[in-house]
Amino acid sequence: MEPAAPPAAAPAPPAAAPGSAGLVCAQGRNLRAVLCQRCGSRVLLPGAATFARRELLLPAMRKKAAAAAAGGGGDVLREHWLVRDMFSFENVGFTRDVGNVKFLVCADCEAGPIGWHCLDDKDSFYVALERVAHE
Repeated sequence: MEPAAPPAAAPAPPAAAPGSAGLVCAQGRNLRAVLCQRCGSRVLLPGAATFARRELLLPAMRKKAAAAAAGGGGDVLREHWLVRDMFSFENVGFTRDVGNVKFLVCADCEAGPIGWHCLDDKDSFYVALERVAHE
C-alpha cells in the first residue's frame, strides 16, 4: 500500500533574489521599512508591499540640471516592491505624466525616480529595491 500524498501547499511567492535577502518574509512582503536613500524619509512601512520581479526602465537618478543636460539614459531594474494601493505609501510623490507613466519620487527631497506607475493599471505601483534603503 502506498503512502498518501501530502496535501498541496499554497503557491509560494516568488523566491527572493540574493540582493533582496533579509528583506522579504515568507509571504513575500517587505520585512523592513522602505526609506529614501538621500534623506531617510519613510516611503513604506513593513508589510505594505509585495516583492515582485519585472523589468522596468527607470531614468537615471540625477539632479534635475544634470538630467536635463545628459538627455536620455536610464537603468533596467528587475526587483521591486509592488504596492497595490497608493494610500499605502507613507511619503511618495509622482511626476507629471511621461506618456502613460508616472515616476515615483521622494516627496520630501524629490530624489528619484525611485519607482514607476503605469496609468493603464491603477492598482500597481513599483518601487525599485536598488533605489531605496531599508531599516
